Amino acid sequence: MPTDNYYLREVNYYLNRFSVREQLINEKSNNDLGIIVVIPCCNEPDLISSLKSLVDCEQPTCSAEVIIVVNASENAEESVLNQNKRTINDAVEWGSKYQDNHVTFYFIEENNLSKKHAGVGLARKIGMDEAVRRFDAVNNHQGIIACFDADALCEPSYLVELEKHFKKHPKSPACSIHFEHPIEGNEFSSAIYNGITQYELHLRYYKNGLAYAGLPYAFHTIGSSMAVRSEAYQKQNGMNKRKAGEDFYFLQKLIPLGNFTEMKTTKIIPSPRVSNRVPFGTGKAMQSWLDDEKQELMSYNPKSFIDLKMFCEAVPELYNDKNVIPKTIQAFLDTIDFEENLANIKKNSKSQQHFVEIFFKWFNAFKVLKYMHFVRDNYYPDVSIFEGANELLTILDQQNEKNVKKLLIKYRLIDTV
Repeated sequence: MPTDNYYLREVNYYLNRFSVREQLINEKSNNDLGIIVVIPCCNEPDLISSLKSLVDCEQPTCSAEVIIVVNASENAEESVLNQNKRTINDAVEWGSKYQDNHVTFYFIEENNLSKKHAGVGLARKIGMDEAVRRFDAVNNHQGIIACFDADALCEPSYLVELEKHFKKHPKSPACSIHFEHPIEGNEFSSAIYNGITQYELHLRYYKNGLAYAGLPYAFHTIGSSMAVRSEAYQKQNGMNKRKAGEDFYFLQKLIPLGNFTEMKTTKIIPSPRVSNRVPFGTGKAMQSWLDDEKQELMSYNPKSFIDLKMFCEAVPELYNDKNVIPKTIQAFLDTIDFEENLANIKKNSKSQQHFVEIFFKWFNAFKVLKYMHFVRDNYYPDVSIFEGANELLTILDQQNEKNVKKLLIKYRLIDTV
């Protein structure tokens, strides 16, 4: 097993072992390179709007780069390849006007990815691995690799606040970044605005439900709204190649390291547009919303979070062989070999505190999500997101709201406190 210092050697262990590409960008980095934003881009008609939002950012004290990975599968339709070609030609021409700007753009073409792995995870990985190379070249192993999307926007303070955040939190390996979808305007239909309002509320409701329960991984996991230090990225073996959910799985490797933070001083503005490129996520949710002509989004029952809270409070006593577990949790635990795993966790624990730490690494965010689905199917049916989110506010001793938009705004405020 390599030591920590091994990752910092000139011959990079991570890149040699886990990178899927050799060096792709030959231009030399500025010595003060501190931030690299990575953008996967497939079949995107308006990449320039996203790039412009980055160019319009206030200048940090370090230099910044943006790596755009324009990608497609080896079996992509001709229309996708043609759009990718137009996208990169237009973006390169546009980017040439900003060669002397504080943000430098690099474009990587990957239009023949293996159909087995082609997707957002692999595209992010290619760009993030290249970011590691560029930080290594200037001996900056704490450089910030920020994930962004080709249809997202950011506030002008984005780059400055990224730099400030990691300086303020020197032990933080990674962070999630506050996001707010557009919920009104003329760009999208009223159906889309209604759908994205309820979908974002669902995301915030779930995150705050986990926080109420006392779980140590109550964080948003949005691909366009996260950032990681280069060294931490390497130590956790980098980004995965998943076609969807890559952000969730990636952050679940980083959160258990401890000192994971939330960056609340700026925001990302993800697009609410529909998409069929991934099997789940925002774009797919919006497509399903329109296809089903929905008016009301269903979400988890608040009772699920109440039982989770009772369980989390009881976990320390499991170390002392006291078992006071709600029946819904116990029924779920019986499906995942709980007793055998509990015995192993106790055996490897040095103290009650150590036991709790190990336990929640086993009872992780993946298992919690499986529990939520299990209890939905067997005990507590879904409720409308409006009902569930208001009931959680009551549990949190906060005032209810009379409509979904105001309810979302309330949850946004909670998430920025």
